[in-house]
Parts: sequence; C-alpha cells; structure tokens
Amino acid sequence: MFSALSSTMKTSRSASTYIYMVAKPAVALAVALLAACGGGADAPADSTAAADQFKVALLTPGPISDKSWNGGAYDGLMQIRDSLGAAVSHIQTKTPAEFEENFRQYGAQGYRLVIGHGFEFQDAASRVAPQFPKTIYAVTSGRTTGPNLAGIAFLFEEASYQAGLIAGAMTKTNTLGLIAGTELPPVKASFEAFTRGAKAVNPKVQVIISYIGNWDDVSAGKEQALAQIARGADIIFQNADAAGLGVFQAAREKKVYAFGTNADQNGVAPDVILASVVIDLPKALLKIAREVQDGSFQGRVISLGVKDDVVRLVYNPQLADRIPASAKAASDSVGAMLRAGTFTAIADIANGTSKQ
Repeated sequence: MFSALSSTMKTSRSASTYIYMVAKPAVALAVALLAACGGGADAPADSTAAADQFKVALLTPGPISDKSWNGGAYDGLMQIRDSLGAAVSHIQTKTPAEFEENFRQYGAQGYRLVIGHGFEFQDAASRVAPQFPKTIYAVTSGRTTGPNLAGIAFLFEEASYQAGLIAGAMTKTNTLGLIAGTELPPVKASFEAFTRGAKAVNPKVQVIISYIGNWDDVSAGKEQALAQIARGADIIFQNADAAGLGVFQAAREKKVYAFGTNADQNGVAPDVILASVVIDLPKALLKIAREVQDGSFQGRVISLGVKDDVVRLVYNPQLADRIPASAKAASDSVGAMLRAGTFTAIADIANGTSKQ
C-alpha cells in the first residue's frame, strides 16, 4: 500500500473537468487559446465563468494528493463549488514571491474570495489585500486581519492534547516522537499541547522533536521517523502533510503507532494509526465562502476548534481495542469540556501566552 502512496506523491496533481490548474492566473487567455488549438493545457476557470459568477481561488503550499492539509482544503474548494455554484481555481505555490504574485493576479481577475492555505501566506495577503478591496482574502492558520482580510485560526492544539493523553498512556518506552515539515507557530502549539497531554497521564514521558525542512518529501519523512524509532520512540505524532506518508511507512515497518493529522488519515495506514486529529477544512472554508457570497463578511480572526466541531479527534475503529479504556475515557472527558468551553489546561497555548 505504501509503495503505491509514495509513487502517487511523486506525480503532479491532475486537473479535472471542474477545477482548472494554471501556472499563473495572468496567463488565462494564453492557456485558453492553446487549448483551443489542440494544446495539452486545461482551460482556466476564467475562460468559462460568467462575469458576475461567484469566483473562489485556493492557493496551497503543497500537493493536494497529500491526504492531509492540502487535500482537505481542496475538498473544501470542491464543496464551495458544489454548494454555492462557484467557479473555482486552485494553484500550488512554493515561495513567498509566488504567494504574492498569485494573490495579485486573482484579485485583478475579479475573484471574490482568495484563500491562502497556511500560516506562511499571511505577509503576502496583508500586502496585496489593500490593493484589491473588492476581493476578500483569507489565510488559514493565520491571525492577520484587515477590512477585506480574515485569518482562520484552527485550535488544532485542543485535539492534539487529547491525542497526547492517549500516547502518554500507551507508550512502553516513555519516548514519543514529534515530526513536522517546518517549525511554524501553529505546529509548535500543537506539539506543546500533545506533550502536555502525554505528561498529564505519564510524567516520565520524553519527546523527540524533528523538522523535515519541507512538507512533501516522503522519503525524508520516513528517514526522520526511523531515526526517532531508533532512539526509542514507539508512538509518533506527525504534522507533515505529504511527508507524513513516509512516517506511516516507517511506523508499519518498525511496528510502532502513529497519529494522523489535519484530515481523517485512519484509512491511510489503519494498522498503525491510533487516531487522527482532524480539521474539518470543508466546513471551515464553506463558512467563510457563504459570508462572502451573502455580503456578511467582516475582516477578523475566525477561531474554530472542538467547540465548533471543526477540530476533533477521530479514533481509528480498527485499533480501538488497543487504546486502554481509561485513556479513552480521559480523552473523551477533555473533549466534552472543550465543547462546553470549560477546559483551561491549554488556554495559554490557544491565546498565544505560553512561555514554552
């Protein structure tokens, strides 16, 4: 199964008849002409969308085939298309210069909503948004705001704490591995919450933290995981997008457990993933798209967590019997308090005042 996953990650994402992927929105007309003349490119969204149609664009930092962060956002874009009748466009971008260039091009083309999917898009959005006041810009995992700019802050740390409770109760070596693509503030917050959860039930727990340096190198993800396992880690919490698929490969080979993140990844490696810390990206992105379409949007930070049923811990049913009843009860109890708004053990992480 994992060899198939690895080969998938090496291929570029493919266009469908509903989503049009172009190198740059500015070249829409040229691509359309090439397609009309028998070229291999797909027609861009602008070539078919009516002038007054609700248009939504998504920029992702990695491939939508990652079965995680980027794939979940793409699912959200498809839900916006299907639920709101929007014309949609998606592009994968790598550098800050590309973030800004594509934000600007979509604004120039009259897109009503442009979503930068990730903390790293904030600076580009804050520079471009004032130049296109009729376009709403939204940045996930962000907190930068303006009249036409919103940050969507996912309280990922909430369900990460719950996952930590389970890991702390289940580890046999008292060593847990944490692996991410790069050292972004939301990632560090989730790692801190996971660690607190683990130590709350097992004070002897030690954690090993590794950053791959990118989010899409499956081989590097596997290497980092193998290195942590060699140092005694018997459960790994990863937040590494496509590179996380390599973590699952290592977990299967060495027969240790792991956690899925961002999307429900339980089915990706059902024999090693105990549970997934899920962000319901389609629900979150559809929420802001509705606001933009109906005219009720206001620039602000939109915080979404367990209480909003956007962030949640989803157990893998195939390994449910491996989780001690007491650990699951503790995790579920925290989940209930989070939904009620009464859990305060990680409030400092959520509000950014943690000193860790």
